Amino acid sequence: MASKYVLVIAEKPDAARRIAEAIADSEPKAVEKRGATYYDFTVKNKRHICAPAVGHLFVLTPSKKHHSKGWNYPVFDLEWIPTYEKKGTAWTEKYYKNILELAKNASDFIDAADVDAEGEVLLFNILRFLCNVKDARRMKFSTLTKEELRGSYQKMEPHIMRSMLESGLTRHELDALWGFNLTRALTLALKNHAKRGFTILSTGRVQGPTLATLLEKELQIKKFKPRPFWRLELKVNVNGMELTATYEKARIWDRGEATAVVDRCEGKDAVVKDVKKRRYGQKPPVPFNTTNLQSEAYAQFKYSPRRTLGIAESLYQAGVISYPRSSSQKLPPIINYEKILEAIATLKPYAALAEELLMKAKLMPNEGKRTDPAHPAVYPTFEVANLRKLNSSQRKLYDLIIRRFLSVFGDPALRETNKVSIDVDGNEFILFGKRTIEPGWTKFCEKYLAFEEQILPGLKIGQMLKVHKLSMLSKETQPPGRYSQGSILKIMERKNLGTRATRAEILHTLYDRGYIVGKSIQVTKLGEVVAKVLKEFCQRILSEKLTRKFEEEMEQVYNGEKNRQVVVDEAQRVLIDVLKDFKENEEKIGEKLLKGLEESRLERRRLGVCPKCGGELKIVRSRRTGLFFVGCSGYPKCTNSYPLPHNARIDKTGRVCEKCGTPIVRVVRRGKRPFNMCLDPNCETKKDWGKKKLRQKGKSKNY
Repeated sequence: MASKYVLVIAEKPDAARRIAEAIADSEPKAVEKRGATYYDFTVKNKRHICAPAVGHLFVLTPSKKHHSKGWNYPVFDLEWIPTYEKKGTAWTEKYYKNILELAKNASDFIDAADVDAEGEVLLFNILRFLCNVKDARRMKFSTLTKEELRGSYQKMEPHIMRSMLESGLTRHELDALWGFNLTRALTLALKNHAKRGFTILSTGRVQGPTLATLLEKELQIKKFKPRPFWRLELKVNVNGMELTATYEKARIWDRGEATAVVDRCEGKDAVVKDVKKRRYGQKPPVPFNTTNLQSEAYAQFKYSPRRTLGIAESLYQAGVISYPRSSSQKLPPIINYEKILEAIATLKPYAALAEELLMKAKLMPNEGKRTDPAHPAVYPTFEVANLRKLNSSQRKLYDLIIRRFLSVFGDPALRETNKVSIDVDGNEFILFGKRTIEPGWTKFCEKYLAFEEQILPGLKIGQMLKVHKLSMLSKETQPPGRYSQGSILKIMERKNLGTRATRAEILHTLYDRGYIVGKSIQVTKLGEVVAKVLKEFCQRILSEKLTRKFEEEMEQVYNGEKNRQVVVDEAQRVLIDVLKDFKENEEKIGEKLLKGLEESRLERRRLGVCPKCGGELKIVRSRRTGLFFVGCSGYPKCTNSYPLPHNARIDKTGRVCEKCGTPIVRVVRRGKRPFNMCLDPNCETKKDWGKKKLRQKGKSKNY
C-alpha cells in the first residue's frame, strides 16, 4: 500500500517547483508523468508532493441538459467541466489527471494557488472535483521567494479563504451568464437574419460598457469640426540666444484682431514688463499597481496590457518581482525595504542609486491611496534576477519596476518656473522658462521621463529687447485624441469596469472580435453597429451603473454582507428582462448587425492610396488560387498589386512608408507577436528580412 502524503497544489508549474524547493528538507525529487512534472519531498520528515495546475482546470459552460435545446437562449443552467474538454485546451489534461491520481493517496491538502479570487476559485474546483474535499490549509504569499514561501508554509491558515472564494465564484457566474446569453442573442440575431454563415458576435457584462466608452470617444472625433484660430509668436535675441514669446491670448479667434496686433507691433522694440519665479517641490511617483504598470509599459515600450501582464507573470514565477495582479499602491514595511535595496545594489546598473538610498536615515515610500486586501503594490524582491538570463522584454519591464521602486523612496524634485512678461507698444507677450534645481527622485528613472527644460537668461524689469521676428501662425483646433491601450485601462479602473486581472483580456477580446483596431484605438464599423444596436434595443447591457452595481455587490459578498446566490438570482432577473426586449426586436437587430458586418468587411479591405495611380488599394481574393492579395481599384488600367502573408489578419494602420510610399499594415497571427510592414516586398526597409540571424530571433522590421 502506497504511503500517505500531504498534497500541495500550486497554480503553475514554475510555482510548484519554487514552493517545493523552498519548503523541502532537502532537494525535492522531480517526477515526470504524462509529460507534466510534480515534486516529491519531505518537510520535517513528513512526505509531501507538490503538483501544479496550469491555470483553471475547470470552466463554466451551459449544462448538458441544455444541449438538447440547441444553441439558444436564455440559458441559466451552468456547470463546471474539465478545461481540456474545450477545443484547443487538450494540453491541460495531463495536469488534471496527475492531480486526480495523486489525490487518491493524499492524507491532507494545502492550497498554494496565487492569493486572489481567481486562484481561490481555481483551487476550490480542484479540491471538490478532483480531490473530493471542500477545504484545505492555505499558504498565503505575495512573492515566490524562498524566505516568504517558507514563512507562508510555517504560518498556514487552517482553511481556504471563503470570502474571496465566494466573491470569485459570484464573478465567474455573472460573467458566464451575461457572456453566454448576450453572445448567443447577438450571434443568432445575425445568423437568423443573414440566413447564411456563422459569425460570432460577443458582448458581456464589462465588454459592452467598455465598447460603449470607446465609441463615445469615436463619435466625438467624428462629430468634431475644426475651428480656425491664430497664434502670435515673438522672437527676441538675448545675449545671442533666440527666445520665443507667445501673445497673451494663446488663441485669437478673429483674424482681423490678430492682424491689428501685428500692425501695432511692427518695427517696435520690446521691454521686459514683469518677471515672476516660482519654486515648487514635485513628489515622487507612487508604487505600481497592475493598471499603472500596464499603462506605463504601454507608454514606454508600446506593450499591450495583455503582453505586460504575461511578462510580469514570468518575472513573478521566477521570484524576482511580487505578485503583479494587485490594486494596491502601498508598500508595507514588512517587505523589508533595506533588504531589497541591498540586493538591488548588487546589480551594476542600479548599484550607485540603491546605495544612495541606503544612506538615508529613514526609508519612507511615497504611497498612493489604492489598497488591496491580498497584496501590496508591485515591487522587485530581494532575490534579484540574473539580468543576462532575462529576455529583452523581461529586462525592460524589470528595469521599469526597479526604477519605479527606487523612485518612490527619493526626495521631492525641486523645480522652478519662470514667467517673463514682455511689452511691445502695449501688447503683452509671455516667455516661459522651466528648470530643475534639485533632481531628487527623478535621477532614479530619468530615462523614462521627458521633463521640459527651458532655461531663460537673467532678465530684469525695464530691460530693452530687440525684436527679431513677429509671426502670425494660422492654426485650427484638433479633435480629441483617441484612447491608447494604456489610457483606456485607467478609464476602466476609474469607472469600475472589470478587475485588474480581467481588463487586459476584455480589451484583447474587443480586438479579436474586430470591434476595435489600432494602437490608438479606433472603433470599427462593426463595433459601432454592435454598440448602437445594444444602446437602441437593450440599453442596460451597456449600463456602467448596472456594472458598478454588481461590482459593489461582489464586494459585499467578499465582506460577508450579501449571499452569492442572491446576487446571481438578481442578475438572472435582469437578464430575463433584457433578453425579452432582445427577442421582441431580434429581426430589426439582425438586419442592422448584418449591414454593419458587411460595411465592416468592406472597411477592413480598404488599405490606402495606390502610390502609382492614386486609386484605392484593397484586399482582393484571387479567383484562380483562392489566396488574398492587395490590388488597385483602378484595375485594369492600373495593375499595381502586392502579395500578403498567409494565415494572418491584416489591419490597416493609416500610415504610409517613408521609403516606398505604400500603406503600412499590421500583420496579426494567432499565437505570434503582431508586426507592422509596408506592402512593397522590394522596399529597402525589408532588405534584411529573411537573414538567418533575424529568422532565429523571430524579428521583423517595425515602424
